[in-house]
Amino acid sequence: MKFNVLTIFPEILAGALKESILGKAVDKGIIELNLVDTREYAQDKHRMVDDYPYGGGPGMVMKPEPIFLAAESLETQHDIPLILLSPQGEVFNQELARELSEKDELVIICGRYEGVDERIIEGLNAREVSIGDYVITGGEFAALVIIDAVSRLIPGVLGDDRSCEDESFTTGLLEYPHYTRPASFRKLDVPDVLISGNHGRINRWRKERSLERTLKKRPDLLEKADLTEEDLEFLKSLGYEPESEK
Repeated sequence: MKFNVLTIFPEILAGALKESILGKAVDKGIIELNLVDTREYAQDKHRMVDDYPYGGGPGMVMKPEPIFLAAESLETQHDIPLILLSPQGEVFNQELARELSEKDELVIICGRYEGVDERIIEGLNAREVSIGDYVITGGEFAALVIIDAVSRLIPGVLGDDRSCEDESFTTGLLEYPHYTRPASFRKLDVPDVLISGNHGRINRWRKERSLERTLKKRPDLLEKADLTEEDLEFLKSLGYEPESEK
């Protein structure tokens, strides 16, 4: 998969994307990163990519010309998704990450300053995406989050593709607790079931802990989760009442 990222600070992404799982995926050719410096497409000698907003007001607005020209310089197909990172966009989640992971290529525009010229959204048919209801310095940090979340779902990126199958949000629930050696640490012991060797009991324990944790921390997720009758009975024993039964 190829990620094209339009940014005025490519160095922010370049360093982070050389490390850990993503760096290995790049080395293996599983993912490709194309960092495009939009300043290179500015139309004046000072390479200005922002200007004062029409109508007045605080802050600066990213100019349309550099971003249009940078996007048009990419040799991409017409159906490649173009994402503009913006606090006003739809909230990024695991479902959207999976949707994007099925594409061969993405174009990500990193917004900055007070925002971008509205014509960038309209003229490039950009899909606005936010990583949460808060404001950060620039879209580069959000781009890293999206690239990481999407890449993990691409076959071959993780050492074991099954690693992401039970992760939080993948199944609609929060993930169960994990333990490793030593079996006892500062009088805190690993649950006996996990060292019992009984995989049926282990799987059910993990499912119940996942349900319990979701009910405690993110009960809103349960309304959309694919729950069995056994799951519902267990949740009801903990005090859960489905919206449909209220």
